[in-house]
Amino acid sequence: MTLPAVYLDRPIAHRGFHNRAKGRVENSISSIVAAMDAGYGIEIDIQVSRDGVPMVFHDYDLSRLTPAKGPVAQRRAEELASIQLKDDRGMIPTLKDVLELVAGAAPLLIEIKDQDGGLGPQIGGLSGAVAALLHGYKGDVAVMSFNPHHISEFARLLPAVPRGLVTDPFKSKDWPTIPDGTRKRLAQIPDFDAVDACFVSHNVANLSAARIAEIKQQGAKILCWTVTSAEMEAEARKVADNVTFEGYAA
Repeated sequence: MTLPAVYLDRPIAHRGFHNRAKGRVENSISSIVAAMDAGYGIEIDIQVSRDGVPMVFHDYDLSRLTPAKGPVAQRRAEELASIQLKDDRGMIPTLKDVLELVAGAAPLLIEIKDQDGGLGPQIGGLSGAVAALLHGYKGDVAVMSFNPHHISEFARLLPAVPRGLVTDPFKSKDWPTIPDGTRKRLAQIPDFDAVDACFVSHNVANLSAARIAEIKQQGAKILCWTVTSAEMEAEARKVADNVTFEGYAA
C-alpha cells in the first residue's frame, strides 16, 4: 500500500483551514469548507460520543471549544451535535456530516484519538465505527492515530484504506499521563511494519530523528505536524514529503 499522490501535492490544513478571528474554529464545518475552497487537503480529529458515534472534535473535554463542559464521551451524539462552537456559527459535526459535505472534493486525513487513556489496547469501538462510515466512501481518505492499536484494527477492518501512525519523541513533559515504558517504546516507532503503515505524521521539531530517516528509506511517506509559518514549512520540506499546517496560508 502507498499513500496516494493527492496527499503529497497540496498542503494539509490542520483541523481544517481554521481562523478563529474570522469565525472558523478548528474541526468546524466552516473550516472544512474554507480548506476545500483554498484547494488544501484536510486533517480532522475524531472523538466518540457516549452512544458510539464518531464526532469531529479534537479535545476530550468540551470546555475549550464550546460553552459546555465535561467529557465528549459522556454525551450522546444528538446532544453533541446541538452544541455550538465558540466563535463559530456551527455546531460540533459528526464524521458522517463531514463525509457527506466533502464527498470526494478534497483528500481527508482522519486522526482517530486514543480512547485507552494510555495509548494501549483498550480502544473500544471507535475504529469500527469510523470504518463503517468509510466503507463505500468514494473520495480520498486516509486514517492515522498515535495509538497503533487503532491502526492495527483498521488494517483488519478496512485494509484498502491507507493508514499511518502519528509519531513523536513522546517526552514525559508532553505526555505526563502515559507510562514511561509506553512512551519510550512508541518513540522508536516499533509498530510501523506490524500495522502495515504507509506513512507517518511526525512532530515537525523532530524530523531529524534517525528512525524517520529509516522509515523514509523504506519508501514510506513522511508527513509532519504542525507547521505554523512559511519559514518552518521550508525547513520541514527538507525531510517531509508534505506538511500539516495552521496559522498561515501554506
